[in-house]
Amino acid sequence: MPLRALAMDGAAAPVPVTLADVRAAAARIEGAILRTPTLPSHAVSQATGARVFLKLDNLQATGAFKERGAANRIALLTARERAAGVIAMSAGNHAQAVARHAALAGIAATIVMPKFTPVTKVVRTEGWGARVVLHGETLAESAAHAHELALRDGLTFIHPYDDPGVIAGQGTMVLEMLEDAPALDALVFPVGGGGLLTGCASAARELRPGLPVYGVEVEGYPAMAQRLAGRPVAVGGPTIAEGIAVRDVGELPLALLRQMGVEVLVVPERAVEQAIALLAEGAKVVSEGAGAAGLAAILTFPERFAGKSVGTVVCGGNIDARILANVLLRNLLRDGRILRLHLDIPDRPGVLADIATRVAAAGGNVIEVSHQRLFAAPSVQSAELELMVEVRDTAQGNAIVAALEAGQYVVRRG
Repeated sequence: MPLRALAMDGAAAPVPVTLADVRAAAARIEGAILRTPTLPSHAVSQATGARVFLKLDNLQATGAFKERGAANRIALLTARERAAGVIAMSAGNHAQAVARHAALAGIAATIVMPKFTPVTKVVRTEGWGARVVLHGETLAESAAHAHELALRDGLTFIHPYDDPGVIAGQGTMVLEMLEDAPALDALVFPVGGGGLLTGCASAARELRPGLPVYGVEVEGYPAMAQRLAGRPVAVGGPTIAEGIAVRDVGELPLALLRQMGVEVLVVPERAVEQAIALLAEGAKVVSEGAGAAGLAAILTFPERFAGKSVGTVVCGGNIDARILANVLLRNLLRDGRILRLHLDIPDRPGVLADIATRVAAAGGNVIEVSHQRLFAAPSVQSAELELMVEVRDTAQGNAIVAALEAGQYVVRRG
């Protein structure tokens, strides 16, 4: 079963981020960020059993919600801090957010990125006018170097989530959501370091007391859920939700979430892929892995959300085109809309034509063929054939297999 962790009461009460803080942040950043829409999605609602409203923060200029927190934190800088410049550490959306809003404010920005950062992300960050420093093999090493540069050069470090100004900026999202969809029964937000969830939960509990607010992590990186449950942090492994693949959560978000009793749900990797595909096919929305985590939770815990109006955010759309294509194809395979077949066939004229005719007669569309005669076949008088066939659904796929077996072909699904 997917892990669920409920926040426990903390001994010390942290300084809260209030609705007044969030409203002040909204006033500061108005015009600097896009006020994104919150829209119902019939296709997503039909697939989940809930009435799902999507907050499309993937439409921000940098493709992610991180602009909210960065814009507010930069707006709070003193004149001396503005003159000296800012620095941040990030391999993703926070880097571009800080770079963009520093440039809009006429402030010099330095972004420290790990050496492994893809060139496209480096180029995009530089494109917003920032100086990029590639340092370290890990995010922790990059962060340490960023703090060293900040101390040496008198720069202000803009933390991606462990900062009340950033948290208040991220919370502006919930003001817009509840204005556009005031009758929501629950809110669901992805969790990385915790800034987004904390800001939104802080504002929502004053705007709508009693409104359930959930966080979501992916099963390989449930750091916030583990910390809230008082368990040791154990994370790692590949994930498509790299934007929330965090080991060290923010201490301020942790304390505030614990104080508010916010629950964090943990979802399997497969649910995130399913959510990306559902958003692309059903809602016509492109989402990165972290951006689809909220929907993944609605899919994973249907008993919590069935029949309710649920708001979640597509918090980022910066997904590699190749990865998106792979996710969509994997989802088609899982749904039975692409059929992968292996056949051992006699090596004689007309066999391929007969197989193609049987597939076509059953309504299938062959999209890929691999025919191996020399090495893979069990006999010199046979060949191995692999087919990728596009079908409407599982029933049509079963009909195609039956048609091939009726021709005395041995068919294996792969």
